[in-house]
Amino acid sequence: MTDDQPQPPPLPTPPPLPQPARLPDPGALRDPAQIQRSEQTRTYPCPQCGANLFYDPGHQRLACRACGHTEPLTAPQGTVTKRDLGTAMHDLAQRIAAGEHGRPRSLTREVVCQNCGGRTSFEGTLTATKCPYCATPIQRNDLQQAPERLPIDGVLPFQVDESAAHRAVNEWINSRWFAPREFKTYREVGSFTSIYLSYFTYDAQTVTDYTGQRGEHYTVVVGEGENRHTETRTNWWPVSGRVANDFRDVLEPANTGLDHKKVVALEPWPIPSAQPYSPQYIAGHLSRTYDEDAQQRFEDGARGQMDDEIRSTIRQDIGGDEQRVGQVSTSFRTLTFAQLLLPVWLLTVTFEGRPFQVFINGVTGEVQGRRPWSKVKIACAVLLAIIVVVIVVLVVKMTKGG
Repeated sequence: MTDDQPQPPPLPTPPPLPQPARLPDPGALRDPAQIQRSEQTRTYPCPQCGANLFYDPGHQRLACRACGHTEPLTAPQGTVTKRDLGTAMHDLAQRIAAGEHGRPRSLTREVVCQNCGGRTSFEGTLTATKCPYCATPIQRNDLQQAPERLPIDGVLPFQVDESAAHRAVNEWINSRWFAPREFKTYREVGSFTSIYLSYFTYDAQTVTDYTGQRGEHYTVVVGEGENRHTETRTNWWPVSGRVANDFRDVLEPANTGLDHKKVVALEPWPIPSAQPYSPQYIAGHLSRTYDEDAQQRFEDGARGQMDDEIRSTIRQDIGGDEQRVGQVSTSFRTLTFAQLLLPVWLLTVTFEGRPFQVFINGVTGEVQGRRPWSKVKIACAVLLAIIVVVIVVLVVKMTKGG
């Protein structure tokens, strides 16, 4: 084609293809938290009225009790990652040694409330509290992120809201007939609050070599005449072997100052439903980090749970009618852990100078606790029983006399 020849008209530009509608990225949503870097704290003011947002278990959103405004969660979703226990504790020891004078920082700290200016104290392992002057929920960031502390890996969010928790504790208290009246009027004399408690959960793969004995029963007839009878006896055979165990989510509470047996009785927890940690789940609720670290809770608690299961596996492996377990040597192929925050509604009532605690599982609604005994009610019950016995005796005597 030469320059003298006419040029063909340009092809029309095709229209753009329609793009699919894009849903908002939950991770790109605005985080409603307000960070106070000078105080190393975090609050959640309502953007509509300035009151406080809290994590609402019923709707799984941040909600304002004052104006009803809600904010979506921007917390990450997924599974909780567990870490090797030996490596984590070694790294923690090195960070502590590299810190100031080789000591972890003080757990107790006083901060200034950015809402009213009042001073709030964080005592011990408390990491989320409320200002005593204006009730603003405050989260302490420095302890959560301190290099001398094990980080929180996951959280199991509240699912039981306050009204359901009150119904559960009321039913539990009302079923305790001999509880004193002061205990049953806990709304006036007790403390009822929502709190996240610290736990460690462990996974492990173990191999155990053992020696022992297998007992097999047999019967013999002994004696003569009227003394003739059958006896069961046991033959014992030496055995040895190797068993393997695979442990998942062996759970141990990590806070002190609580009724340990009742806290353990709140199990089971739906641990696979735990989410990666986000402070948004803590908004408006109290929270504690661990008092005893992951190594302590493993040695003092989780290891015992695993040992019991290992011995049960050994007995099954030995077989027979009876088993005797001798020497046991267990090695851990893997041992991982994660620190979780689990939700609890906690009622504390002080009666005659003693605190009594009632716990409600914030996911399942399970209630466990202790209550005082009313001396007056017990005395009245005993007196009533005596009166009934006396009346029965008199009636019997009168009947015989007639």
